[in-house]
Amino acid sequence: MPVADLDLDLDIFAGPFDLLMAVVLREEVSLLDLQLGEVVVAYIEHLEQEGELELEVATEFLVLIAALLELKSRLMLPGPEEELDDLSPEEAIEELLARMLEYRRYRDASAVLSDRFESQRGYLYRSAPLPLELRQVAIDAASAVYEPDALGAALGDLLTEPAAVDVSHIRPTVSLERRLRALRDILRRRTSFDFDQEFGGEDRLTQAVTVFGLLELYRRGEITWEQSESFGPIEVHRVAPTS
Repeated sequence: MPVADLDLDLDIFAGPFDLLMAVVLREEVSLLDLQLGEVVVAYIEHLEQEGELELEVATEFLVLIAALLELKSRLMLPGPEEELDDLSPEEAIEELLARMLEYRRYRDASAVLSDRFESQRGYLYRSAPLPLELRQVAIDAASAVYEPDALGAALGDLLTEPAAVDVSHIRPTVSLERRLRALRDILRRRTSFDFDQEFGGEDRLTQAVTVFGLLELYRRGEITWEQSESFGPIEVHRVAPTS
C-alpha cells in the first residue's frame, strides 16, 4: 500500500496520510499541534497487520516524517534573529518537494548500481591463495612446464611478418573540390585547354568527376566549352570576369 493511502485517526485529524500532508502545508492544521509520533505508531500498526515490509514504501515514509520533523523543529527552536520568521506554505512545499526529489535521485542511483553489480557478477573474482604449482620455488626444485620446441614455434610465429592486406576491393574516392581546384589552376595559367590532353591519362572515375567539375564551373559562369562533334575533343575556355 502506498504511504499516501495510509489511514490515520488522530486527535486533530482523521483521513489518509496524503490529505494530512496537504492540510499541513496549507496551514489548515498547525504542524506544532500535530503529534508525529502518533503517525509513526499508526504506520507501525499497519505494518504489523499486513505482516510484510516493502522497503521502498517504508523509505518514502521515513523521508516524509524526517522532513516534517525538521520543519517542526525549526518552528519550535528558531535560529538567529534573521531566521525567526516562520516558513510560508510555499516555502514548506518547496522544501518537502526538494527532499522527495533528492530521495528519488538516490533511490534511482542505487537501482542503477544494483543492476550494474548484477550484470557484472560473472566477472567478479574471489580472493584465494595461489595454487601450489604457481608458487615460487627454488630453481633446483623447479620442473619444466613448456616444451622447448613449442616455445620456439610460438616465438617464430610472432616474428613472422604477416601477409600484405588485400585492398583491391576498396574503390578509390575522388573529391569534387580537388578536381575544381585542379581545373582552376589550369585556367589561371591558360585561357583554354583541351580536355583529353589534360585528363586523358586519368582513370574513368577521375575523368567523370572532372566532367562534373566542368558543369559546376559552367553553372557559376567561370567557363564555357566547344565540342564540334559527338564524342569529339572538348575545348574548355575561361570566361573573363565582368566588371
